[in-house]
Amino acid sequence: MKEFIPWADELSVGIEEIDEQHKVLVVLINKLYDETVKPYPNSTVVEDILNELVQYTIVHFALEESLFRIFDYPYYEAHRKQHEDLKKEVIAIQNKFRTDAKAVNLELIHFLRKWLREHIMGTDKKYTGFFLEKGLKGSWNKRSWIGKIWDSVYSK
Repeated sequence: MKEFIPWADELSVGIEEIDEQHKVLVVLINKLYDETVKPYPNSTVVEDILNELVQYTIVHFALEESLFRIFDYPYYEAHRKQHEDLKKEVIAIQNKFRTDAKAVNLELIHFLRKWLREHIMGTDKKYTGFFLEKGLKGSWNKRSWIGKIWDSVYSK
């Protein structure tokens, strides 16, 4: 089956840890899509994926925003505002789903794909050069630390 959002080099920001986190977001949106397009989506599975997506998005945004503060990123506030807007949107989706399981539909998932692609390829790519200039290494030659933590929490 073709992935709803295939990972492509154009989505890479050139910083391994952030790319690994973006890949997790892509996987979660793909899982949400795969469950939603089934003739009879399992609402429990959809809810679990939504919960994981909300939690992981919060963790990912916290990491990015920490880097912005550490390196004194000049566009921190504008980027943080975009994060806040998406967090509110995803939490609203999650809450709506709790009262109406049909609230998670293809229109919503297409919105998430569009937002993710536009945010990574537009806003996120703008900080790459800044971080690398400030000394952040693009590659750490180790498995993503957040991936290790996430796997340990969600593999149980």
